[in-house]
Amino acid sequence: MTPLLSALTIEPERFATLIALGFFFGLAFEEYFAKSRIKPPGGVRTFPLLALCGGLLYTLEPQYGLLLLGGLGILGAWLSIYYAQRLQNQLAETDDQAPTDRRLDAGIMAPTCNVLAFLLGPIALSEPLWVAVSVAVAAVLFTGARERLHALATTLGSQELVTLGKFLIVIGIVLPLVPNEPVTTLTQITPYEVWLAVVAVSTLSYASYLVQRFLAPSHGVLISAALGGLYSSTATTVVLSRRARTRPGADARTQSAIVLTTAVMFLRIIVVVGIFSTPLALKLLPAIAILCLSGLAVSAWFMWPAAGAGKDAAEPATTTNPLELSTAIIFAVLFIALSIAVEWAKTRFGESGLFGLGLLAGFTDVDPFVLSVAQGASRAFNLDVAAAAILVAASANNFLKASYTLGFAGRVAGLKPALALFALSAGGIIAVFFVLGRV
Repeated sequence: MTPLLSALTIEPERFATLIALGFFFGLAFEEYFAKSRIKPPGGVRTFPLLALCGGLLYTLEPQYGLLLLGGLGILGAWLSIYYAQRLQNQLAETDDQAPTDRRLDAGIMAPTCNVLAFLLGPIALSEPLWVAVSVAVAAVLFTGARERLHALATTLGSQELVTLGKFLIVIGIVLPLVPNEPVTTLTQITPYEVWLAVVAVSTLSYASYLVQRFLAPSHGVLISAALGGLYSSTATTVVLSRRARTRPGADARTQSAIVLTTAVMFLRIIVVVGIFSTPLALKLLPAIAILCLSGLAVSAWFMWPAAGAGKDAAEPATTTNPLELSTAIIFAVLFIALSIAVEWAKTRFGESGLFGLGLLAGFTDVDPFVLSVAQGASRAFNLDVAAAAILVAASANNFLKASYTLGFAGRVAGLKPALALFALSAGGIIAVFFVLGRV
């Protein structure tokens, strides 16, 4: 046996996967070009053979891949000749047509798919099988989604691409460059955390915009509010409140969404606590359930006029400021100011008790406080006191969000959701007394 043949050590399952993926890809290719008057090279027979050739060439000389590169070069040269000849034939065919009818099909789908089918072989033999399967599935999905992708490109337009570019700059370029060290003794927060707040608000705003425009134009704001409540109900409230002021035609839906995101916040709290302390979660469950259900009921009540009005009450599918960068920066400034205030209060009065810390945490970020209390509940805190402190923090946070709603949405658009949030805040304080056995 020659040295080259002795190097063939292909595992049976990888060989079968290679052939199956090539056949699967070939079927999609055949379907894609089924209506074409000119059948390009490739298909259910060619693609498995190309994948097999690529895999064998890689296996025979895997160290440097010279045989694989040679085979790829030969395939590329042949496809280039095919592509050039195809364009020449089309040019000849269009000479007899009117100038307005002269169109060339200069797409490179056929050459690209052939090259990818060839590379499926070495991928299936050298990488984990999920990589090869993922590549093949992605190729098939992109091949079969021609009309949808072209329609999406037509729908997006230049303005959508500019907005996407701004978003990528905010989250992918600026954020990694911001230092993650405190720059002043007034607060422990870092510039990275401040810009992260900007990113959070902009991301929530942009996600809400995309959902409203492309996925659920009539209910996108409610979906975005629910998702925002799972991440940051405060940031979501700021974005929605700003929109309530600038888009008065969507008052009912936006007001409902503001309350909905706080109702979802209660679910997040009980889940986070339950992960770290089941006894504390059970202690909190009655109060959290009542507050959550109350928030959902009020949200449904606010939504009722818009739901009864049908499509006429649907939100506009577009907005003039999808990223809400001005709102995000204002939120970041408020975040800094509140953090400095919390640091001053700790220095001035000391950490006199869990309730005081809960009250302070409610005016900044509830989650870190909830996590610390839940982690220490089994050994450091009385369960009643720990549960009451979490309710105090949630109530303070709801009071803060009610204030944000009035400030950003204005009295006309923000009064109803602000009153609901004030009521939920008061309900949380009442629940504190029940938890502590003072009532």
